[in-house]
This record gives sequence, C-alpha cells and structure tokens, in this order.
Amino acid sequence: EREECGVHANFKNTHVTNTQVTNTHECQSVAHTDAQNDVDMRVSLATLSMKNPLTVASGTFASGREYADFVDISRLGAITTKGVSARAWEGNDQGRLAETPSGILNSIGLQNKGAKHFIENDLIWLKQQQTRVIVNVCGHSYDEYVQALDALEQANGIDAYEINISCPNVDAGGMALGTQPKAVEHIVSLLRERTRKTLIIKLTPNVTDIAEIARAAESAGADALSLINTLLGMAIDVKRRRPILSRVVGGLSGPAIKPVALRCVWQVHKAVDIPILGMGGAASGTDVAEFMLAGASAVAIGTENFVDPCATMRILDELYAYAREQHISHISELIGGLEC
Repeated sequence: EREECGVHANFKNTHVTNTQVTNTHECQSVAHTDAQNDVDMRVSLATLSMKNPLTVASGTFASGREYADFVDISRLGAITTKGVSARAWEGNDQGRLAETPSGILNSIGLQNKGAKHFIENDLIWLKQQQTRVIVNVCGHSYDEYVQALDALEQANGIDAYEINISCPNVDAGGMALGTQPKAVEHIVSLLRERTRKTLIIKLTPNVTDIAEIARAAESAGADALSLINTLLGMAIDVKRRRPILSRVVGGLSGPAIKPVALRCVWQVHKAVDIPILGMGGAASGTDVAEFMLAGASAVAIGTENFVDPCATMRILDELYAYAREQHISHISELIGGLEC
C-alpha cells in the first residue's frame, strides 16, 4: 500500500522536479473553471459516476484534509482515502522509507486509527468536499475485512470501497489473498454480500498472471478493479551492510513502475468486462491518457503527490489541454483506445 510519508521526495532520474510552493493561490491557480470547458470529462467506474477521471492513490493523500491548503478537492473526480481497518493499527517499526531512482520504497504497515475514528473525524470532513468518496479497506484476515466493512456500512457519505487485498506489508492475509484466485473469490464474495456500494478490488502486480486474479475477482462480484499496487523491492545500506527498511522489503512506487502498470492495465482490460481504476507512476496529463488508452476508466495519482502537493490540479489541467489538442469532446473516448 502506498502510504503517506509527510515528506517531499526528490526522486532521482525522473522527469518530475519538486515544486516550490509559496502559497495556496499559486498552487491552485487555474485559468478556467471545469464547468466552462468544452471537453466532457465525465467517466464511470461501474455504478460510481465521476466528474473527471482523476482520483488519488490510497496512502498518498491521507483522507484529503492534509492537502486541502494546496488542492481544490472539489475538482477531483473522487478522493480515495488511506487504508481503514476495523481497529487501529500501529504500523511497522521505523525504517519505513527508502528513496530509489525514479521512485520510493515504503513499508509503513497501513498505520491508521481504525474505522470508528475515520467515521467520526475524517468522513465528516470528506462529506463536505463535493466529490465522490472511495474508502480503502484493509485487513489481516477475512474476519477483519468483514468487520471493517460492516462498521463503514453504518456511516453515510461513502460512495465506494476499494478493497486492498494486495498489500505486501502485512504479516498475514494480504499477500496471500491477493495472489491466490480462490482466496480472491472468497473475500470478494464475503464483501459483496454486505454492501450495494461500488466494490473495487485492488490487485497486486506481484503474481504470475494478473489476468487470472482479475477474472477471479470479477466472477465473485467485483464492480471494478484497481491496479496496480506497489511492486515488491528492497534497498541496502552498503556501509552498514543492512537493509534500509525494517521489514527488509517494501512497496516500490513512482515513475519507475509505470511501464509495468500500463502492461497490467492493458492485460486486465482484455481479460475482464468490468472497469479499471489505473495507477502506478502517473505524473502528468499524458500519463493519465496512456493509462486510459490501455484500458483504465479512471486514474489515481499517487507518489507524485509527495513530489508536488499540487500535482492533481496540474495533471487535471494537462489532461484538459491534451484533450483539446487531440480534438476529444468526451474523455471517455480514450478508454481502451490503444491501437495495436
């Protein structure tokens, strides 16, 4: 799971540079309002309608409040929260982050304060933001996923769930669930019985055949798929001859993984009939267009939020500019439009 780290990463060998933010108005400066554009940006993830294809990747945006001074949250097609579990999780020991060329490794461990705290604090704020709310749900076991979803179902203001069955940073459940088709079918079936809200299943790329996992989720009742989560990686301190991360391995995200993410989206789009929320290294409007051409109906911006806290606003404007340049009247025309 990509996790908020509270730092601006200065990624090596990437085309994206840090943005020096002097004030909120500089960050949000936009030459137009979305309503005045001649491009129809509306898309749908199954039953979840979005004003535009842009959301944020879970764990890179907290629940939005931390970015509200830099971003007009209401311009996003949706906001995807950090992972929410049934009860509070402390997360992993320090040694949680490592910079890599064009990316970052994290081993946060899905630290969060639990569903009750989320409902009583973050969700109250989110309901006022005039955008769709996707809550990322995590658990160590089948029962913990069910308990978290049941608690969230008691609240108002949630439009969809993104079920994280792919995090490599939990000790039990997550990695096994996301890599075994039968386990994927079981957890999706359990959660499908408990909600009528849009159910998005987040897939790991750390498998032999991601299309097989996608078909298992679809057959069990998933409304949409989210991919990709982070790639497993590690970093070593050569002077100490020790791993930099306390858990040795962590999740790699950022521009370095975009080619893998595009390949996965393309493969899964050909394998299933349900829509895809694409992610993995998107850092510009044309990156978003690439994901949509590969088959994504919407795209999440993740690690780029650490590089530039205004990234989502810039990327949305770049996507508008691309659509005009290409004489696109409806952005949904891009979905699955790759010619090969």
